[in-house]
Amino acid sequence: MSKPLIIVESPTKANTIRKYLKGQYEVLASVGHIKDLPKSELGVDVAKNFEPRYVTIRGKNKILAEIRKQAAESSEVFLAPDPDREGEAIAWHLYDEIRGKNTKVYRVLFNEITKNKIIESLGRPEQLNLSKYHSQVARRVLDRLVGYNLSPLLWDKVRRGLSAGRVQSVSLRLICDREREIRAFVKEEYWKMTLQVAGPNGRTFSMKLVKIDGKDVNLPDQRSADEVRKRLEGREVLIDEVQRRERRRNPGPPFITSSMQMESSSRLRYPARKTMMLAQRLYEGVELGGEAVSGLITYMRTDSVRTSEEALTEVRAYIAATYGQDTVPEKPNHYTTKKSAQDAHEAIRPTSMGFVPDHVRGHLSAEQFRLYELIWRRFVASQMKPAVYDQTVVETTIAGCTFRATGSVLRLPGFLEVYQPQQREDKGEDESELPAGLEKQQKLDVLAIEPSRHFTQPPPRFSESSLVKELEENGIGRPSTYATILSTITDKEYVHKQEGRFVPTELGMIINDLLVDSFPTIMNIEFTASLEEQLDHIEQGREVWQTVIGTFYEGFRRDLEVAREEMRNVKREETPTEITCSLCGGPMVIKWGRNGSFLACSRYPDCKGTREFVRDESGALKVLEEERTGERCAKCGKDMVYRHGRFGRFLACAAYPDCKYTRSPNIGVGCPEEGCTGMLAEKRSKRGKVFYGCDRYPACRYISWDRPVKKPCPTCGAPFLVEKKQRFGEHSLTCPREGCGYREVLGDDVQS
Repeated sequence: MSKPLIIVESPTKANTIRKYLKGQYEVLASVGHIKDLPKSELGVDVAKNFEPRYVTIRGKNKILAEIRKQAAESSEVFLAPDPDREGEAIAWHLYDEIRGKNTKVYRVLFNEITKNKIIESLGRPEQLNLSKYHSQVARRVLDRLVGYNLSPLLWDKVRRGLSAGRVQSVSLRLICDREREIRAFVKEEYWKMTLQVAGPNGRTFSMKLVKIDGKDVNLPDQRSADEVRKRLEGREVLIDEVQRRERRRNPGPPFITSSMQMESSSRLRYPARKTMMLAQRLYEGVELGGEAVSGLITYMRTDSVRTSEEALTEVRAYIAATYGQDTVPEKPNHYTTKKSAQDAHEAIRPTSMGFVPDHVRGHLSAEQFRLYELIWRRFVASQMKPAVYDQTVVETTIAGCTFRATGSVLRLPGFLEVYQPQQREDKGEDESELPAGLEKQQKLDVLAIEPSRHFTQPPPRFSESSLVKELEENGIGRPSTYATILSTITDKEYVHKQEGRFVPTELGMIINDLLVDSFPTIMNIEFTASLEEQLDHIEQGREVWQTVIGTFYEGFRRDLEVAREEMRNVKREETPTEITCSLCGGPMVIKWGRNGSFLACSRYPDCKGTREFVRDESGALKVLEEERTGERCAKCGKDMVYRHGRFGRFLACAAYPDCKYTRSPNIGVGCPEEGCTGMLAEKRSKRGKVFYGCDRYPACRYISWDRPVKKPCPTCGAPFLVEKKQRFGEHSLTCPREGCGYREVLGDDVQS
């Protein structure tokens, strides 16, 4: 009988472990899941208590044959897929395939891919976890029941190729609900009041109006601001109160999956999917030169902020040696994990303090390094002392109007020496540097009374970071699923990104409205969160998975039967308009097609006239005039015009449908995405806004809302600059490469 066999998911992980164990074990990779529900049918026998029917995934027969053969020849088998629900499902499916070949089959969990931890885990094998497997089965069956039934319904009512999912649809609802808030928002005017004053030493600073006659400030218009200003004019200003106190700012906990995705998105501009891909590589193992190889971080799918005692001891010793003993707390910092967390794994941290970022930089890609450094710094900072500030608050009341100035001076940097929290995380008052020596009853010279006009702002659209935060706070999905959720709603064209924030497309709004109207339960945020809790209960052995599915399916089936009869049929809808057809003069109607809404002649098929349109902010229709390009059709010689299609703006022959020649209007600038050979083309969103995207879409999804200009950056060598025009202000060319900062001012675009 031959050596023991280890089976992992990833070939990269297999290579890393193989090098650690130096021929003592056989190591094979399943390359992800080996079985799943069939694609061509439901694959769930509802009548037999929701029994799933798993089939071998296409292309996995050869891998399975090798695994079965090796298992039969091995002394024992260690199933080591990832230590989560999906990994447990893979382990069970592998077990089903090999249990007739070998009776000594064990489960091992590798929370980090380092030599010591691999050997340690192999020395304490476990049994497969049936409850965790059932939790994954329940999630898969739930998602199949929803997706397999809703998707064909949408094909029938809207268009083919659409999909709906239990979690993705609720995520889409968050984005659509926010968009409606923004559209319904009515801005309101308000005013602020600032005093510019000088202290006894002549140094100037500003004070903000915070109360009027003991009540919170409410200055709705210029008149009320002017009244306050009159109360202040000519008055002497004496300091009423000076408070000096110490303020501490504590470090945050080490990363969990969601916080890593949020910080990576806001700091590094990495989409959640990219962050998880990079983290997976750092976890599975990196070549460090010669024969040295190691996983650099612990398992990256976790919702626990717990850290092992061994790691705490190591990081505290590193901090003391690097930054001084006075930066280390007397006792380790411990953080509280949320009650809803599974707490199966540690927080995300470096596997060894010996892997200092600068020491491994040469073995990582630039993107891998940036993420690793972020994880490293966050972990080290989490075990350092707080930052300590000397804070001064100065107040004065003049004619019933209370003004306040707040200033802070950093006395001890603490964890800030390693990790600077983003500004958005600091929600304190506006702060400025105050002059020294301010005391009670000192006189201040008033240099200016400055009222300023402002307007309330609508709630912001979701960025990847803020959407992940919203999903987490509402208990929708799990951190390991967020990247897939965001990718799916983008890939299905239910949303697109505008200036880094999610905007629902017309298609996305339609799908959301149909689902909310017909399936209020599964589109309910609280219901979705409670279902996630039930999945956790299944994993903990507290609930039976078939019972959870049965309760859900009873209500879902009723809604489905009603929806098949009563859901709006968007395909067949025709909305009358007052616009007339340019071909026959007949009235035009709004219809829905593969590329979205369009105007069509109501006399179709006798008249085939169509027009494109957009809606303005009030919702009114605006017909897009056919824009001539000055070019001739390469096929028939007729004029070429700009048209809008599913993938954006394009050039088409004006003789359509007699001539169907089209091409993309590229602007002569190559796509900057690594490995892409496409060209950037001018396109137009469904709301009529011009943007620039790769002409290889959907294979490449690069877009820019600023016009690229074929001029290399003189600072960093980026292949092009982008043109930025501000409504009131400068017109410039800037480098799009993050961190470069090159800007070339072309002049001011001043509009009166």
